[in-house]
Amino acid sequence: MIYQHKVEELVRLKGETLFHREGQELEFKEQFNLAALADYFKDFAAFSNNRGGYLIHGIKDSPRTRTGMSDKSIEQFEKIDPEKTTGYLLDIFSSDIHWEAALVEIEGASLGVFKIYNAETKPIIAKRNEGKDQTIKNGEVYYRYAGRTQKIQFAELENIINKRIEQNNNQWLDLMVKIGKAGPENAAILDTEQSLIEKGNAKILVVDEELASKLKFIKEGEFVEKDGASTLKLIGDVVPIDRVDVIRRVKEHLTKSYPLSALELVSEVQKIVPSAKQNSIWKVISENDLKNNTDYSAYVFRSKKQEDTYTKTGILPSAIPSIYNENALTFITKILKD
Repeated sequence: MIYQHKVEELVRLKGETLFHREGQELEFKEQFNLAALADYFKDFAAFSNNRGGYLIHGIKDSPRTRTGMSDKSIEQFEKIDPEKTTGYLLDIFSSDIHWEAALVEIEGASLGVFKIYNAETKPIIAKRNEGKDQTIKNGEVYYRYAGRTQKIQFAELENIINKRIEQNNNQWLDLMVKIGKAGPENAAILDTEQSLIEKGNAKILVVDEELASKLKFIKEGEFVEKDGASTLKLIGDVVPIDRVDVIRRVKEHLTKSYPLSALELVSEVQKIVPSAKQNSIWKVISENDLKNNTDYSAYVFRSKKQEDTYTKTGILPSAIPSIYNENALTFITKILKD
């Protein structure tokens, strides 16, 4: 989350100029331009490959002072769609880049702030050329050094690779310990991506509840075709697998409880408060942590693996949309009116 007091510290003045200089975790820009997204994305990847950081628009160079963004820049900054932008980043780079954006007002100056998080899986590699002058190039890895973004050097890349190997080895060791406790004869593999449980040559298909409710089971040799009938044909014996618990999750129809997408929520808020800007709505959501409050919203995970990872680590995978209910609409409009 982007906190007001943190941004105030980053752009604190010493006399008439900024106290802090650009560094490994801080970059300044004077104005924001949607046409220059590739330049910003290069910084996103560089920060993610290091320790994360802030990209702040509205800071003039030479002398380094806090001027704020122009009205045109503010207008373009407010057009940022978090879900589309995250999807765009996934198309360009090899791994998820976690980020946030907020318009922060400090003593009359409007600053466009991006917070980029330290990547969970490194290195983040460019998958294609991007930008007017191919600012981002296919196959390159960007890294944030002291006050500049550039192609990664050998020492930093080697360090990232060694850490990734260590992480992978630890995961294998953890898995081997669990198999050792259960015994190889009792172990099975649950593939959450393909919904399969495998043991030896045997496979069990874990069927989604919504699909299962539409299927009818038949025995071989007793099939009578009916137009439109849905069937699932099982060939062979179903053998129970020891010590494998398949937890059947009841899938809630989230869209009934949370009928509004992020952009639909913005549209509904603006019907009630016509002066509300999109970025102001994002700010209310962020400052009041509505995304993590099921009274107002829910995440739409693409798989149980993603949901389990979020529950375990608290890190939300990229491109996970939030959907909202009427409580969120009421809450946001009340804040904006007040």
